[in-house]
Amino acid sequence: MPAPGLPNAWRRRVLGLALWALTPAASAVGVTPWGHIPIHRDAFPNRFAAEVWLADMSQRLAVLVPGRSFRVRLLEDVRYAALREGLRPRVVLAVIEVESAFNPYAISSQGALGLMQVMPFWTKRLGTPAANLFRIRTNLRIGCRILRHYLNRHRGNLFTALAAYNGSNGLPYYPDRVYRVFHARWFHQ
Repeated sequence: MPAPGLPNAWRRRVLGLALWALTPAASAVGVTPWGHIPIHRDAFPNRFAAEVWLADMSQRLAVLVPGRSFRVRLLEDVRYAALREGLRPRVVLAVIEVESAFNPYAISSQGALGLMQVMPFWTKRLGTPAANLFRIRTNLRIGCRILRHYLNRHRGNLFTALAAYNGSNGLPYYPDRVYRVFHARWFHQ
């Protein structure tokens, strides 16, 4: 039974963390949702740029994600995955906020998983059928690749690419939500 008075995003976050805590891998020492992959330090041109960007984005993300070290690590991974696919990291952050409210263990009613709400059929389509979509880096890599696929398919039109990413078949409600979140929280000020 959900806790009364809590917003839906917090209910999903609590449920996701509870499910993660019940998995056998969560009890192992040192295992995180990232697995055992080292942090991507090459997502920034230099240390100063990294510190400035991470400090700014971490402050913006603080209202959604508690724990500074988790936020910084998540932001590094988002930036790396976005730049790897030629996407703007701030747009990817807006997509994640709309899709899962930064819950790495979110499960949609349609069966989409993780931060970027990737449908499981994409793992087979991209040639990685054994990929764990609850691993943050895996989810980001696949989610950014899917968004890049739709951007290429729609000739760089972000609005229609976002609608295709969500599966809303050209309806404006999803891209409008992403644009609103982008301008409210992630737009460069």
